[in-house]
Amino acid sequence: MDEREQRGLMIAATSNITKRGNETWIVPSQTTSQTKYAVTVTAEGKQCTCPDFELRQQPCKHVHAVQFVLFRESRTETKPDGTVTTTETEAAGVRVTYTQDWKAYNAAQTTEKDHFCRLLHDLTKDIPTPPQQGAGNRRVNLADAVFACAYKVYGGFSSRRFMSDLRSAKEAGLIGDTLAYNTLCETMQSEELTPILHELITATAKPLASVETQFAVDSTGLGTGCFYRHFSNKYGKDRTRRDFVKLHALVGTKTNVVAACQITDHSNSDTLTFKPLVEKAAEDFDLQEISADMAYSTVNNLEFAESIGAKPFIPFTSRAVAVSKSKARPQSKTWTRLYHYFQLNREEFLTHYHRRSNVETCFSMIKRCVGDTLRSKTRVAQTNEALLMVLCHNIRCLIHEMHELGINPAF
Repeated sequence: MDEREQRGLMIAATSNITKRGNETWIVPSQTTSQTKYAVTVTAEGKQCTCPDFELRQQPCKHVHAVQFVLFRESRTETKPDGTVTTTETEAAGVRVTYTQDWKAYNAAQTTEKDHFCRLLHDLTKDIPTPPQQGAGNRRVNLADAVFACAYKVYGGFSSRRFMSDLRSAKEAGLIGDTLAYNTLCETMQSEELTPILHELITATAKPLASVETQFAVDSTGLGTGCFYRHFSNKYGKDRTRRDFVKLHALVGTKTNVVAACQITDHSNSDTLTFKPLVEKAAEDFDLQEISADMAYSTVNNLEFAESIGAKPFIPFTSRAVAVSKSKARPQSKTWTRLYHYFQLNREEFLTHYHRRSNVETCFSMIKRCVGDTLRSKTRVAQTNEALLMVLCHNIRCLIHEMHELGINPAF
Protein backbone atom coordinates (compact mmCIF):
# COMPACT_ATOMS: atom_id res chain seq x y z
CA MET A 1 0.00 0.00 0.00
CA ASP A 2 1.53 3.29 -1.12
CA GLU A 3 1.27 6.62 0.67
CA ARG A 4 -1.74 7.85 -1.29
CA GLU A 5 -3.66 4.71 -0.38
CA GLN A 6 -2.73 5.21 3.28
CA ARG A 7 -3.98 8.78 3.19
CA GLY A 8 -7.12 7.59 1.43
CA LEU A 9 -7.65 5.17 4.29
CA MET A 10 -7.29 8.02 6.77
CA ILE A 11 -9.82 10.17 4.91
CA ALA A 12 -12.28 7.29 4.66
CA ALA A 13 -11.91 6.56 8.37
CA THR A 14 -12.17 10.11 9.70
CA SER A 15 -14.07 12.22 7.16
CA ASN A 16 -17.68 12.47 6.05
CA ILE A 17 -17.78 11.34 2.42
CA THR A 18 -21.17 11.97 0.83
CA LYS A 19 -22.69 10.80 -2.43
CA ARG A 20 -24.16 13.23 -4.96
CA GLY A 21 -26.11 11.61 -7.74
CA ASN A 22 -25.26 8.16 -9.05
CA GLU A 23 -21.62 8.63 -9.94
CA THR A 24 -20.20 11.51 -7.88
CA TRP A 25 -18.81 11.52 -4.34
CA ILE A 26 -17.90 14.65 -2.36
CA VAL A 27 -14.64 14.21 -0.42
CA PRO A 28 -13.46 16.91 2.04
CA SER A 29 -9.90 18.19 1.93
CA GLN A 30 -7.51 17.16 4.71
CA THR A 31 -6.16 20.70 4.91
CA THR A 32 -9.29 22.80 5.36
CA SER A 33 -12.92 21.95 5.93
CA GLN A 34 -14.04 24.64 3.45
CA THR A 35 -12.49 22.83 0.48
CA LYS A 36 -14.12 19.75 -1.03
CA TYR A 37 -13.38 17.72 -4.13
CA ALA A 38 -15.71 15.83 -6.44
CA VAL A 39 -14.73 12.25 -7.25
CA THR A 40 -16.55 10.78 -10.23
CA VAL A 41 -16.88 6.99 -10.45
CA THR A 42 -17.93 5.64 -13.85
CA ALA A 43 -17.41 2.50 -15.88
CA GLU A 44 -14.72 4.31 -17.90
CA GLY A 45 -12.70 5.20 -14.82
CA LYS A 46 -12.43 7.47 -11.80
CA GLN A 47 -11.64 11.18 -11.76
CA CYS A 48 -11.12 13.86 -9.09
CA THR A 49 -11.10 17.66 -9.19
CA CYS A 50 -8.07 18.00 -6.89
CA PRO A 51 -4.75 19.44 -8.20
CA ASP A 52 -2.93 16.14 -7.63
CA PHE A 53 -5.22 14.24 -10.02
CA GLU A 54 -5.09 17.05 -12.58
CA LEU A 55 -1.29 16.87 -12.51
CA ARG A 56 -0.80 13.10 -12.54
CA GLN A 57 -4.02 11.83 -14.14
CA GLN A 58 -3.66 8.93 -11.71
CA PRO A 59 -5.74 7.93 -8.64
CA CYS A 60 -5.22 10.43 -5.83
CA LYS A 61 -5.92 10.01 -2.11
CA HIS A 62 -9.51 11.21 -2.61
CA VAL A 63 -10.12 8.52 -5.23
CA HIS A 64 -8.63 5.91 -2.90
CA ALA A 65 -10.85 7.19 -0.09
CA VAL A 66 -13.95 6.57 -2.20
CA GLN A 67 -12.64 3.15 -3.16
CA PHE A 68 -12.24 2.25 0.49
CA VAL A 69 -15.72 3.51 1.33
CA LEU A 70 -17.08 1.37 -1.48
CA PHE A 71 -16.70 -2.37 -1.49
CA ARG A 72 -17.61 -4.91 -4.08
CA GLU A 73 -20.20 -7.30 -2.74
CA SER A 74 -20.15 -10.71 -4.44
CA ARG A 75 -23.12 -13.04 -4.20
CA THR A 76 -23.30 -16.55 -5.65
CA GLU A 77 -26.65 -18.26 -6.32
CA THR A 78 -27.40 -21.85 -7.41
CA LYS A 79 -30.57 -22.19 -9.45
CA PRO A 80 -32.83 -25.28 -9.37
CA ASP A 81 -31.51 -26.41 -12.74
CA GLY A 82 -28.00 -26.55 -11.32
CA THR A 83 -26.57 -23.40 -12.95
CA VAL A 84 -24.46 -21.15 -10.76
CA THR A 85 -24.55 -17.39 -11.19
CA THR A 86 -22.37 -14.79 -9.50
CA THR A 87 -23.40 -11.15 -9.25
CA GLU A 88 -21.28 -8.27 -8.03
CA THR A 89 -22.68 -5.01 -6.72
CA GLU A 90 -20.90 -1.93 -5.45
CA ALA A 91 -22.29 -0.76 -2.11
CA ALA A 92 -21.40 1.68 0.64
CA GLY A 93 -19.11 0.08 3.17
CA VAL A 94 -18.16 0.72 6.75
CA ARG A 95 -15.39 3.07 7.74
CA VAL A 96 -11.99 1.45 7.61
CA THR A 97 -8.95 1.77 9.85
CA TYR A 98 -5.33 2.43 8.90
CA THR A 99 -2.11 0.96 10.16
CA GLN A 100 -0.53 2.64 13.13
CA ASP A 101 2.21 1.94 15.64
CA TRP A 102 -0.35 1.93 18.39
CA LYS A 103 2.08 1.22 21.20
CA ALA A 104 4.16 4.33 20.49
CA TYR A 105 1.09 6.38 19.57
CA ASN A 106 -0.78 5.50 22.78
CA ALA A 107 2.28 6.15 24.92
CA ALA A 108 2.79 9.56 23.30
CA GLN A 109 -0.87 10.56 23.58
CA THR A 110 -1.43 9.46 27.18
CA THR A 111 1.68 11.26 28.44
CA GLU A 112 1.69 14.21 26.04
CA LYS A 113 0.64 16.92 28.47
CA ASP A 114 3.22 15.88 31.09
CA HIS A 115 6.01 15.79 28.50
CA PHE A 116 4.78 19.00 26.90
CA CYS A 117 5.04 21.01 30.12
CA ARG A 118 8.49 19.61 30.94
CA LEU A 119 9.88 20.23 27.46
CA LEU A 120 8.35 23.71 27.31
CA HIS A 121 9.90 24.53 30.69
CA ASP A 122 13.34 23.32 29.56
CA LEU A 123 12.95 25.32 26.37
CA THR A 124 11.99 28.64 27.96
CA LYS A 125 13.71 28.67 31.35
CA ASP A 126 16.89 30.35 30.08
CA ILE A 127 15.20 33.19 28.19
CA PRO A 128 16.72 36.36 29.67
CA THR A 129 14.53 39.15 30.97
CA PRO A 130 15.51 42.61 29.66
CA PRO A 131 16.85 44.92 32.40
CA GLN A 132 14.52 47.33 34.15
CA GLN A 133 14.42 50.75 32.54
CA GLY A 134 13.74 53.54 35.02
CA ALA A 135 10.95 53.62 37.59
CA GLY A 136 7.63 51.88 37.31
CA ASN A 137 6.24 48.39 37.70
CA ARG A 138 8.71 45.52 37.90
CA ARG A 139 9.29 43.81 34.56
CA VAL A 140 7.62 40.45 34.18
CA ASN A 141 9.92 37.44 34.01
CA LEU A 142 10.08 36.83 30.25
CA ALA A 143 10.72 33.09 30.60
CA ASP A 144 7.54 32.69 32.66
CA ALA A 145 5.58 34.86 30.21
CA VAL A 146 6.64 32.85 27.14
CA PHE A 147 5.89 29.57 28.94
CA ALA A 148 2.45 30.84 29.93
CA CYS A 149 1.60 32.08 26.42
CA ALA A 150 2.62 28.78 24.78
CA TYR A 151 0.80 26.72 27.41
CA LYS A 152 -2.32 28.85 26.93
CA VAL A 153 -2.32 28.33 23.14
CA TYR A 154 -1.78 24.60 23.64
CA GLY A 155 -4.70 24.38 26.07
CA GLY A 156 -7.03 26.45 23.89
CA PHE A 157 -8.54 28.42 26.78
CA SER A 158 -9.11 32.15 27.05
CA SER A 159 -6.72 34.14 29.25
CA ARG A 160 -9.13 34.22 32.19
CA ARG A 161 -10.09 30.55 32.05
CA PHE A 162 -6.42 29.60 31.74
CA MET A 163 -5.54 30.93 35.20
CA SER A 164 -6.21 27.62 36.99
CA ASP A 165 -3.74 25.80 34.71
CA LEU A 166 -1.19 28.53 35.34
CA ARG A 167 -1.56 28.13 39.10
CA SER A 168 -1.03 24.37 38.72
CA ALA A 169 2.12 25.06 36.70
CA LYS A 170 3.45 27.27 39.51
CA GLU A 171 2.76 24.57 42.09
CA ALA A 172 4.67 22.10 39.93
CA GLY A 173 7.67 24.44 39.79
CA LEU A 174 7.41 25.10 36.07
CA ILE A 175 7.18 28.88 36.50
CA GLY A 176 8.31 31.21 39.24
CA ASP A 177 5.23 33.41 39.46
CA THR A 178 1.57 33.30 38.44
CA LEU A 179 0.97 36.02 35.88
CA ALA A 180 -2.22 38.03 35.60
CA TYR A 181 -4.42 37.30 32.59
CA ASN A 182 -4.02 40.83 31.22
CA THR A 183 -0.23 40.37 31.41
CA LEU A 184 -0.54 37.43 29.02
CA CYS A 185 -2.45 39.62 26.57
CA GLU A 186 0.21 42.33 26.79
CA THR A 187 2.95 39.77 26.17
CA MET A 188 1.16 38.43 23.10
CA GLN A 189 1.09 41.96 21.65
CA SER A 190 4.81 42.51 22.16
CA GLU A 191 6.98 42.78 19.05
CA GLU A 192 9.93 41.55 21.16
CA LEU A 193 8.25 38.15 21.40
CA THR A 194 8.31 37.40 17.66
CA PRO A 195 12.08 36.77 17.17
CA ILE A 196 12.15 34.75 20.40
CA LEU A 197 9.43 32.43 19.09
CA HIS A 198 11.30 31.93 15.81
CA GLU A 199 14.37 30.87 17.82
CA LEU A 200 12.30 28.47 19.92
CA ILE A 201 10.78 26.89 16.80
CA THR A 202 14.28 26.36 15.44
CA ALA A 203 15.38 24.83 18.75
CA THR A 204 12.48 22.35 18.77
CA ALA A 205 13.23 21.25 15.19
CA LYS A 206 16.99 20.70 15.72
CA PRO A 207 16.72 17.36 17.59
CA LEU A 208 15.16 15.82 14.46
CA ALA A 209 17.91 17.01 12.09
CA SER A 210 19.44 13.52 12.06
CA VAL A 211 16.33 11.93 10.57
CA GLU A 212 15.01 14.67 8.26
CA THR A 213 16.55 15.18 4.81
CA GLN A 214 13.44 15.51 2.62
CA PHE A 215 11.24 18.55 2.99
CA ALA A 216 8.08 20.10 1.57
CA VAL A 217 6.96 23.72 1.54
CA ASP A 218 3.46 25.19 1.35
CA SER A 219 1.14 27.67 3.08
CA THR A 220 -2.22 27.60 4.83
CA GLY A 221 -4.65 30.19 6.13
CA LEU A 222 -5.49 30.87 9.77
CA GLY A 223 -8.74 32.73 10.26
CA THR A 224 -9.15 35.84 12.42
CA GLY A 225 -12.06 37.73 13.89
CA CYS A 226 -11.33 40.70 11.61
CA PHE A 227 -12.76 41.60 8.20
CA TYR A 228 -11.54 43.50 5.13
CA ARG A 229 -13.24 45.08 2.14
CA HIS A 230 -12.34 44.37 -1.47
CA PHE A 231 -13.77 45.25 -4.86
CA SER A 232 -15.46 42.33 -6.62
CA ASN A 233 -15.38 42.40 -10.42
CA LYS A 234 -18.13 39.78 -10.46
CA TYR A 235 -20.63 41.90 -8.51
CA GLY A 236 -19.19 45.32 -9.41
CA LYS A 237 -19.09 46.60 -5.83
CA ASP A 238 -17.17 46.37 -2.57
CA ARG A 239 -17.65 43.17 -0.59
CA THR A 240 -16.59 42.13 2.90
CA ARG A 241 -14.51 39.05 3.63
CA ARG A 242 -13.15 37.54 6.81
CA ASP A 243 -9.46 38.33 7.13
CA PHE A 244 -6.83 35.65 7.64
CA VAL A 245 -3.06 35.35 7.95
CA LYS A 246 -0.93 32.90 6.01
CA LEU A 247 1.37 30.40 7.65
CA HIS A 248 4.24 29.48 5.31
CA ALA A 249 6.17 26.43 6.48
CA LEU A 250 9.01 24.16 5.42
CA VAL A 251 8.13 20.75 6.86
CA GLY A 252 10.10 17.54 7.29
CA THR A 253 8.22 14.80 5.45
CA LYS A 254 9.12 12.01 7.89
CA THR A 255 8.17 13.52 11.26
CA ASN A 256 6.06 16.53 10.10
CA VAL A 257 8.21 18.89 12.14
CA VAL A 258 8.34 22.53 11.01
CA ALA A 259 11.95 23.43 10.26
CA ALA A 260 11.21 27.07 9.36
CA CYS A 261 8.11 29.23 9.04
CA GLN A 262 6.87 32.73 8.28
CA ILE A 263 3.61 34.53 9.03
CA THR A 264 2.37 36.99 6.40
CA ASP A 265 -0.78 38.82 5.29
CA HIS A 266 -3.35 36.94 3.24
CA SER A 267 -2.27 38.75 0.06
CA ASN A 268 1.38 37.70 0.28
CA SER A 269 2.71 35.55 -2.58
CA ASP A 270 3.83 32.03 -1.66
CA THR A 271 6.81 31.98 -4.00
CA LEU A 272 8.49 34.93 -2.24
CA THR A 273 8.83 32.93 0.99
CA PHE A 274 10.60 29.95 -0.58
CA LYS A 275 14.16 31.28 -0.35
CA PRO A 276 14.04 32.61 3.25
CA LEU A 277 12.41 29.39 4.49
CA VAL A 278 14.94 27.13 2.78
CA GLU A 279 17.82 29.40 3.77
CA LYS A 280 16.80 29.27 7.44
CA ALA A 281 16.32 25.50 7.50
CA ALA A 282 19.66 24.88 5.76
CA GLU A 283 21.46 26.24 8.84
CA ASP A 284 20.55 23.10 10.84
CA PHE A 285 19.33 20.49 8.33
CA ASP A 286 20.86 18.60 5.44
CA LEU A 287 18.33 19.44 2.74
CA GLN A 288 18.53 16.79 0.02
CA GLU A 289 15.07 17.13 -1.52
CA ILE A 290 12.48 19.92 -1.52
CA SER A 291 8.97 19.38 -2.85
CA ALA A 292 6.52 22.19 -3.59
CA ASP A 293 3.51 22.84 -5.81
CA MET A 294 3.36 24.94 -8.98
CA ALA A 295 3.05 28.20 -7.05
CA TYR A 296 6.80 27.95 -6.29
CA SER A 297 7.85 27.11 -9.86
CA THR A 298 10.20 30.00 -10.68
CA VAL A 299 13.73 30.19 -11.99
CA ASN A 300 15.01 31.83 -8.80
CA ASN A 301 13.56 29.13 -6.55
CA LEU A 302 14.90 26.26 -8.66
CA GLU A 303 18.37 27.77 -8.88
CA PHE A 304 18.52 28.59 -5.19
CA ALA A 305 17.49 25.07 -4.16
CA GLU A 306 20.25 23.55 -6.27
CA SER A 307 22.78 26.10 -5.01
CA ILE A 308 22.49 24.66 -1.49
CA GLY A 309 22.66 21.06 -2.68
CA ALA A 310 18.93 20.24 -2.60
CA LYS A 311 17.04 18.63 -5.48
CA PRO A 312 13.85 20.61 -6.21
CA PHE A 313 10.78 18.61 -7.17
CA ILE A 314 8.47 21.39 -8.29
CA PRO A 315 6.11 20.76 -11.24
CA PHE A 316 5.97 23.13 -14.18
CA THR A 317 2.79 24.81 -15.31
CA SER A 318 1.20 24.04 -18.66
CA ARG A 319 2.38 27.45 -19.92
CA ALA A 320 6.04 26.77 -19.11
CA VAL A 321 8.51 26.38 -21.98
CA ALA A 322 11.99 24.92 -22.07
CA VAL A 323 13.68 27.93 -23.68
CA SER A 324 12.93 31.51 -22.67
CA LYS A 325 11.90 33.87 -25.45
CA SER A 326 12.58 36.96 -23.34
CA LYS A 327 15.62 38.99 -24.31
CA ALA A 328 15.63 40.79 -20.96
CA ARG A 329 16.45 37.63 -19.01
CA PRO A 330 19.18 35.14 -19.99
CA GLN A 331 18.16 31.51 -20.36
CA SER A 332 18.57 29.43 -17.19
CA LYS A 333 20.33 26.10 -17.68
CA THR A 334 18.82 24.85 -14.42
CA TRP A 335 15.31 25.65 -15.61
CA THR A 336 15.83 23.93 -18.98
CA ARG A 337 17.37 20.80 -17.47
CA LEU A 338 14.67 20.39 -14.80
CA TYR A 339 11.93 21.14 -17.32
CA HIS A 340 13.09 18.28 -19.57
CA TYR A 341 13.42 15.99 -16.56
CA PHE A 342 9.84 16.82 -15.57
CA GLN A 343 8.51 16.19 -19.08
CA LEU A 344 10.48 13.02 -19.90
CA ASN A 345 10.62 11.35 -16.48
CA ARG A 346 7.16 12.13 -15.15
CA GLU A 347 6.72 8.85 -13.24
CA GLU A 348 10.09 9.14 -11.50
CA PHE A 349 9.40 12.80 -10.73
CA LEU A 350 6.06 11.97 -9.11
CA THR A 351 7.59 9.33 -6.83
CA HIS A 352 9.48 12.20 -5.18
CA TYR A 353 6.87 14.92 -5.58
CA HIS A 354 4.19 12.99 -3.66
CA ARG A 355 6.01 13.84 -0.41
CA ARG A 356 4.60 17.35 -0.75
CA SER A 357 1.29 16.08 0.64
CA ASN A 358 2.99 15.67 4.03
CA VAL A 359 2.92 19.42 4.53
CA GLU A 360 -0.89 19.24 4.33
CA THR A 361 -0.79 16.58 7.05
CA CYS A 362 1.28 18.95 9.17
CA PHE A 363 -1.25 21.76 8.78
CA SER A 364 -4.06 19.35 9.62
CA MET A 365 -2.23 18.27 12.79
CA ILE A 366 -1.82 21.89 13.89
CA LYS A 367 -5.45 22.82 13.28
CA ARG A 368 -6.85 19.68 14.88
CA CYS A 369 -4.85 20.33 18.05
CA VAL A 370 -5.15 24.09 18.57
CA GLY A 371 -7.81 25.11 16.04
CA ASP A 372 -7.71 27.01 12.76
CA THR A 373 -8.80 30.42 14.09
CA LEU A 374 -6.72 33.01 15.94
CA ARG A 375 -8.16 34.67 19.04
CA SER A 376 -5.93 37.75 18.86
CA LYS A 377 -7.14 40.99 17.26
CA THR A 378 -3.99 42.95 16.45
CA ARG A 379 -1.61 41.84 13.70
CA VAL A 380 1.41 41.53 16.01
CA ALA A 381 -0.55 39.38 18.45
CA GLN A 382 -1.91 37.26 15.57
CA THR A 383 1.63 36.67 14.31
CA ASN A 384 2.81 35.63 17.76
CA GLU A 385 -0.19 33.37 18.29
CA ALA A 386 0.39 31.63 14.96
CA LEU A 387 4.05 31.09 15.84
CA LEU A 388 3.02 29.67 19.21
CA MET A 389 0.75 27.21 17.38
CA VAL A 390 3.75 26.03 15.35
CA LEU A 391 5.87 25.81 18.51
CA CYS A 392 3.26 23.62 20.22
CA HIS A 393 3.10 21.40 17.14
CA ASN A 394 6.88 20.91 17.10
CA ILE A 395 6.90 19.93 20.76
CA ARG A 396 4.14 17.39 20.07
CA CYS A 397 6.22 15.97 17.20
CA LEU A 398 9.18 15.63 19.56
CA ILE A 399 7.04 13.79 22.11
CA HIS A 400 5.88 11.32 19.46
CA GLU A 401 9.44 10.69 18.22
CA MET A 402 10.61 10.19 21.81
CA HIS A 403 8.44 7.06 21.81
CA GLU A 404 8.77 6.16 18.13
CA LEU A 405 12.50 6.70 17.54
CA GLY A 406 13.85 6.94 21.08
CA ILE A 407 15.00 10.55 20.66
CA ASN A 408 15.81 12.38 23.90
CA PRO A 409 15.69 16.14 23.15
CA ALA A 410 17.82 18.43 25.27
CA PHE A 411 17.67 22.20 24.91
